[in-house]
Amino acid sequence: MSQSTAARFEIKHRSYLTPEGTLSGTPPKIARDPDLLTRLYRMMVLVRTFDSKAVALQRTGQLGTYASCLGHEATHVGIGAAMAPEDVFFPMYREYGTQLWRGVHMDEILAFWGGDERGNAFRDQPHDFPWAVPIATQTLHAAGAALAFKLRGERRVAVTVIGDGGTSQGDFYEALNAAGAFHAPCVFVIANNQWAISVPLRQQTACETLAQKAIAAGIPGEQVDGNDILAVHAALTEAVERARDGGGPSVIEALTYRLSDHTTADDARRYRPAAEVEAAREREPIGRFKRFLIAKGYWDEERETGLASECQQAVDTAVQAYLAYGQPKLEDLFDYTFAELPQSLRAQRDSLTARGRDHG
Repeated sequence: MSQSTAARFEIKHRSYLTPEGTLSGTPPKIARDPDLLTRLYRMMVLVRTFDSKAVALQRTGQLGTYASCLGHEATHVGIGAAMAPEDVFFPMYREYGTQLWRGVHMDEILAFWGGDERGNAFRDQPHDFPWAVPIATQTLHAAGAALAFKLRGERRVAVTVIGDGGTSQGDFYEALNAAGAFHAPCVFVIANNQWAISVPLRQQTACETLAQKAIAAGIPGEQVDGNDILAVHAALTEAVERARDGGGPSVIEALTYRLSDHTTADDARRYRPAAEVEAAREREPIGRFKRFLIAKGYWDEERETGLASECQQAVDTAVQAYLAYGQPKLEDLFDYTFAELPQSLRAQRDSLTARGRDHG
């Protein structure tokens, strides 16, 4: 018997900003673009301000169960900033930074979590997909749309996000395989926040990285520091442009940490060590980015104070818009589920709306 190596693979890790906010290695071009850097920072702060207010709304009974994005700001904003307007985003259910960058409004996000389907009808971003609460189904949608772009000869890219726990779903593997086999212009981002609700990463997989799950599909995979906005933006920009130019799909694993509960219906103190969370706070994305900007002379505390006021005002305005939505129509339960309502459900719809009018 003779033996030889059939194939050899490796997964590279990318990072530029240390937790202290200093640069390591050769920085990407974005590090020399103060206008874009400050735009990214402003959006990250806006997202955190919005997130804090949304949690408060839920706690006071003005919002339904809500999935916080605390700690994910660099990953999410970096994704949005790397995409072109004509690209299509397929979110999970907490990528507010990506959505806001791409034109979704805060009141629409609040409406969705308030149980109102009008929150899914983005008025200024009509072609991005709505939230996908079922785990991993959005990756199949992204792979299918990417294939459609290729067949139509459109220079568009499908970008989707999945959590670390979602990569254990069969849908995810099927989506990777399809995108790889069809050489579709699709980018899969794994937001590895270390916990699939109460299940830690070490119990989810024996893999050293989640990026290596791309290997079986013949797709390039890379791991980045998901709390480093420079690394996320650079990796996504390269992957998106490679897909646009016919180079096929990519997988990017963004290492971050969920500083909040999984949702407002969760209490992470029951399963997660407090010391682990506090250690993660030392690596969170906004503080390190702010220290970097100040050191470069791109930011200062006076601008920080003004930004805090602007963000709070913008969020308060969005909350008032959300509260002015009024109650959704009962028939929305049917009208937003089917393009053409089956005959078997029309009687149910008519009966429900009639009872609603009677109880007005």
